[in-house]
Parts: sequence; structure tokens; C-alpha cells
Amino acid sequence: MTSSKLNIAVLMGGPSAEAEVSRASATEVANALTKAGHKADLVELDATTAQALLSAAPDVVFPALHGPPGEDGTVQGFLEILGFPYVGAGVHGSAAAMDKSIAKAIFRRNGLPVADDVLIASGTDSADADRLIRESLGDRVVIKPLSQGSALGVTLIANGGDLREAITAALAFGGGVLVESYILGLEITVGVLDLEGADARALPVTEIRTASDEWYDYTNRYTKGKSEHIIPAPLADELNTRLQDIALAAHQSLDLEDLSRADFIVTDAGDIVLLEVNTLPGMTPTSLYPDGARAIGMDFPELMDVLVRSALRRAGGVARQAT
Repeated sequence: MTSSKLNIAVLMGGPSAEAEVSRASATEVANALTKAGHKADLVELDATTAQALLSAAPDVVFPALHGPPGEDGTVQGFLEILGFPYVGAGVHGSAAAMDKSIAKAIFRRNGLPVADDVLIASGTDSADADRLIRESLGDRVVIKPLSQGSALGVTLIANGGDLREAITAALAFGGGVLVESYILGLEITVGVLDLEGADARALPVTEIRTASDEWYDYTNRYTKGKSEHIIPAPLADELNTRLQDIALAAHQSLDLEDLSRADFIVTDAGDIVLLEVNTLPGMTPTSLYPDGARAIGMDFPELMDVLVRSALRRAGGVARQAT
């Protein structure tokens, strides 16, 4: 880490259903930036944010935000209008990655392996949606809100059955629903670190383990001791390399910056299914991305340091003297 001290505004909260997770991430980010020698201030995403940022005049903004509007390009466009460099993907990449259907269309066009799916529009009657899903995919499916993260509103229907309750719950988040074929396998994730001026690199492959009758849902993501992160994943070398290659390809196909995390299912036969890419991975004490960075010898303060410096370089900015 270099000696120049930066003034960082860490955005958190907002109207997202993931606001509390965002605040937990933001607190960890700000503490790590302080340990790295920077001045870091937490800024709530609300009606006063523009004035707070203009008054603080940060060198870089770190949007430690999860879900819309923090990850869907809205905040990114807001920061560009204000003229502040920021960590993470730009407007286009953020918007594309947040909409699971658009992201999957991009992945398909780039030859990346994804599950079969059906898109259910907002306002669709649950009985009509149930019929469409059964005709297209059967009843062993995963039902997801189209533009949410942290597994909010996601229902796994591994053994079939009634779909309507899960459809109604997912539709309640707004923006439509993506329904995919249920695929049994290991839950896998791969982070990407893509610093300005350097080649993007995939972090080591991580296997996520939960109790045998559970999966990596909201509770297991954010409750200490409810999941285990195995790094590197105990898979064949060629399979781990393939997962890293796909994570990099997905990151680049969405035109992302600085960091991302790709989530996968890997079947017993070694088949890979790319689920989604997160443009602002969680930074809570139980989050996956920091574990991947630590596996390459980069502790959390160093990770935060290189991310804010990457954002500043990309903007061609010169740091002000933080006080």
C-alpha cells in the first residue's frame, strides 16, 4: 500500500430490501479503509446524499450497496453526474448484471453455460405463470425475483409441487420473475479482481457448504457459522481452471470494473452452470469475496486500498489531501 491518504465516502443503506446487509458491508469497508490509512466516512443513501457528497468532496466513493438502486446503475449514473470516481462497474455493466434475464442473454451470446429459464412479467397471474412454467420446464425449478440479490425472494422447488405461492412471493418484489430449471450440485463461487492498469484475475474457486438439507439462502449467507467456505474448492484442477475462466469471461462480457463475483452450480458429472454475477459483492464478516482475496494473500484493508486506488486511476483523478 502506498502512503498517500485518500478521502473516501462509503455509501450504504438506501431503499433496497438489502439495506441492512449494505450497512454491515459499509461498516466493514470503512473500518478497513481506516486501517489502510485513509479517511473514510459512512454516507446513507437518501435525499441528503448529493449534498453530503458535495460537502465532503471525496476522492473516491465506495458504493457498499446491494440490490437496486445501488447495483442497477442508478447510483452509478448519479455519481457520474456529480463527477465522483467510484468503485465498481459503470452504469451499463451494473444495469445489465442486475437484471438476471439480460445478463443471461449476454452470457448465452458469449457461449457461457446457463440453465434453461422462463421469464414471468410483472402483473402475470400466478396460475397462468404456473402453467407456463410447467409446460416449459416442469415443476422442479428455482424461482427468483428478476432484480434482487442476497437470495431474497428465491425459492428452490427441488421435488416439484405447487409453484403459485413462490411465484406470488417473487412477483411482490416488482420487476418480474426469472424461473430456472432446478439443477442439483455443489454451490460454487469465483471472485474476479480487475484493477485499472492490470490484467483481470480470477480468485481461487470457493465451495460453499451448508447443512445437508439447506442451501445458501439469506439466513445462511449472513449468519455466522451457518455456512462453510472451502478454498480452494476440492475439485479437479481442470474444473477449477474452467470455473475461473468462465468467471473472467462473464465479468468481461458484462463490461465490469474492479471486482465481481460469479456464482455457479457444479453437478456430480462435472457440468458447470453459471447462475449470476454480482457487481458489488458483500463485504460483511461472513461474505465470500474477502475470503477469496485472503486466499491470494491480500488482507481486507489491502483489498479495500487497491479497489479505491483503482477507481481513482480509472477516472484519471488526483487525490486531494485528506484531513
